[in-house]
Amino acid sequence: MNKLVWKLLRRHISIGQLAGFFLANLFGMMIVLLSVQFYSDVLSVFTSGDSFMKRDYIIATKKISTLGGITGKSNTFSKEDIEDIREQSFTRSVGAFTPSLFKVSAGVGMQEAGIHLSTEMFFESVPDEYVDVSLKKWLFDEESHIIPIIIPRNYLNLYNFGFAQSRSLPKLSEGLISMIQMDIVLRGNERTEQYKGNIVGFSNRLNTILVPQSFMDWANNSFAPGKEGKPSRLIVEVKNPTDTAINEYFSANGYETEGDSLDAGKTTYFLRLITGIVMAVGLFISILSFYILMLSIFLLLQKNTAKLENLLLIGYSPTQVALPYHILTIGLNVAVLLLSIGGVMQVRTCYIETIQSFFPQLEESSLFPCFLTGSLLFLIVSLLNIFAIRRKIIGIRKGEK
Repeated sequence: MNKLVWKLLRRHISIGQLAGFFLANLFGMMIVLLSVQFYSDVLSVFTSGDSFMKRDYIIATKKISTLGGITGKSNTFSKEDIEDIREQSFTRSVGAFTPSLFKVSAGVGMQEAGIHLSTEMFFESVPDEYVDVSLKKWLFDEESHIIPIIIPRNYLNLYNFGFAQSRSLPKLSEGLISMIQMDIVLRGNERTEQYKGNIVGFSNRLNTILVPQSFMDWANNSFAPGKEGKPSRLIVEVKNPTDTAINEYFSANGYETEGDSLDAGKTTYFLRLITGIVMAVGLFISILSFYILMLSIFLLLQKNTAKLENLLLIGYSPTQVALPYHILTIGLNVAVLLLSIGGVMQVRTCYIETIQSFFPQLEESSLFPCFLTGSLLFLIVSLLNIFAIRRKIIGIRKGEK
């Protein structure tokens, strides 16, 4: 019976209109699914520890003038300075660098490579939420005498491409450096204690030798009791790095930013904005393609109004009459879904290698977000198609044109 209905109604089907819907929907669906899958693949770049795009941060310092250096004027931030920055409209949060108030020396050696380095050094700490490295190993236990340490990634690059290359020494990878333990000696308050230092990560954001805030609080209290170290640097999380109020405020107060953190924040902001626009364009194209399909179906129904009325009058139910149209739309939607997922998989194989070359520690995510989003879009569009077609058939039965 349905075959007879289908043969009767398919005469007025416009292949051009359906092809237009199919291509538009395929293009829109691929943009949406590719955006979702790409975001899922680089999610850890946005949200995990070693991330340049998680949030927008600025490292703030006070300008050091010639006169100020001669007169010994302090370049540290007072509590009032910190509170004033925190109250600015562009600020999300403010964290202070806590300096070590005791002496630190460190040594590291690799007998196999003939390397032995020893130096006086310093420690700083920031609250854990500002650390751009995984916090899994970022714990200090006083009983273990092991200090987790994060160093700037450019320190390693400086050794590999400067010192090691000029002296024909072996270059060191991040993995190898993480296996090396440093001999740390802490001195202060007439105490001298030895610790082991483990490098647990490399920071792109913080240009300092970083230790956990819990260790710094304990060590300053133990090796420099009664002393208070005022921060000379602040890490400021801003809402929008393109806000002109940031530059105006910093200039008015004599503050500077380290490196190109403000420019990098602007780049990150625009990248997020472009990503959002691309996803919005994909959704808009999908909505337009849905409209094209419904217009095509409604025109087809309009051309077949007399035939549909006759079928309904001789006993066919609205469900039976609508079934060929349901099969047509669902079949097209299934084809679009499968081709979109296949296209995303092909494109993904191209960009995933590039991403992993920049972020070797990035773990590859699954295709589940793509499948889930595609299935939801397919379900929503198909249900809307079925509802609209059935409503039109019922309207024809009631005599509505």
